[in-house]
Amino acid sequence: MSFNSISFIFVFFPAALLLYAVVPKPVKSALLVILSLLFYAWGNPADLPVLLFSLTFNYLAAIEIDEWRNRGEEQKSRFAMLTTVAVDLLLLGFYKYTGFLLGIFGISYTGAPLPLGISFFTFSVLSYIFDVYRGTCPAQTNVIRYSLYVALFVKITSGPIVEYNQMADQLEDRKITMTSFGSGLSMFLMGLFKKVLLADNLSAAFSGVYGSGEMAAATAWLGMIFYSLQLYFDFSGYSDMAIGLGRMLGFKFGKNFDYPYLADGPSDFWRRWHISLGRWFRDYVYIPLGGNRCSKSRQLMNLSVVWLLTGIWHGASWNYIIWGIYHGFFVIFEKFVLGRHRELIPRPVRTGATVLIAFIGWIFFFCPGLEDSFRWIGTMFGAGAGIWNHVTTYYLTSNLLLLVLAVLFCTPYPRRLAETFAWKRSKAISGASVAVYLLLFILCVSNMIANTYSSFLYFQF
Repeated sequence: MSFNSISFIFVFFPAALLLYAVVPKPVKSALLVILSLLFYAWGNPADLPVLLFSLTFNYLAAIEIDEWRNRGEEQKSRFAMLTTVAVDLLLLGFYKYTGFLLGIFGISYTGAPLPLGISFFTFSVLSYIFDVYRGTCPAQTNVIRYSLYVALFVKITSGPIVEYNQMADQLEDRKITMTSFGSGLSMFLMGLFKKVLLADNLSAAFSGVYGSGEMAAATAWLGMIFYSLQLYFDFSGYSDMAIGLGRMLGFKFGKNFDYPYLADGPSDFWRRWHISLGRWFRDYVYIPLGGNRCSKSRQLMNLSVVWLLTGIWHGASWNYIIWGIYHGFFVIFEKFVLGRHRELIPRPVRTGATVLIAFIGWIFFFCPGLEDSFRWIGTMFGAGAGIWNHVTTYYLTSNLLLLVLAVLFCTPYPRRLAETFAWKRSKAISGASVAVYLLLFILCVSNMIANTYSSFLYFQF
């Protein structure tokens, strides 16, 4: 089940809210766990045993790690932690990387389908295991609260990756107020707007360009722009919907996107894009390796490891590995070569260069292989069938309004405008705000009914 499906919006979530409101407080968390497991198994029940194994194994392992640590048995606690991490990574690797690794040796392998959200819930349980081992928090012996952290339906399929120490208190006590519910609802609707009206229409435009077969340089540039905007609105839309749903249930999650296409450098971009994943690699890989508090050569190695792993996390193909190395190169170049001299470059130039780097990087996401990726890049720079053709004209003119809206919503101006009116707190403004959100909802639902269902891009990871 997906947040942008009719069944979720009109059946599952209203029923979940109603049940959550009427059951006694001691039962609310258990109800959410049951609903989350139902949500996860809705589309493919065969994935559920993988999630249940991960839940059970890590629940028991964390208790053992905590017991050894409390007894002062550091070596045994460390061994239990490493063994647990190894099992989690092997489970993830078996489903996600076996075919790729065997393919390197020329062995064809078609394994089981990738369980939905396995990269996300694996990183969640690893966060929990690391936090328990480091003493950041005690092992959660309440199986309901623990299961709620891992399997909560608003975040299990595509994040955000909430670290256990950030959510532990909310598992025990959370409150729903009219303000938080209203804020969550408006955030959900904005996320739905991003996904259904922006991302899905950008997807249709990109698919048309990709399948046109007549690729001039400008057409390749246009296709890259369509996909880059689609990916942003697809994933940031999902994140807004997830965070908004969480608020409506009393959970407070941090933002996962912060207008990344306004970043003024590669490092700044990755502080704004998929914030929860970047924070996870910072807290559990980069800092434990030594972070910035070491020699430059060691910092270089630490950054290289993080970016290689970031590429691998996204998928089992050379495209993702090269993509990770590509971004790691620019982050390292900015840090060690440009350094303080980057401030001498005008900010608009830095932002333009950062967007170009990010957009070209996404080519490795939508092309099926490295050869296709480099061919697309080559076409952009003149290796294709001319500079401009009728395909370029058609897809640019027919999607010009969509592009203008997409660029506008890559900035904070629409949000600031809404907040400016919200502060007035008049009945007319409140009524207009409700009317705008209602209109957006009707447009989204109409679009969902009229068009073929479109899943979120990040479900594949």
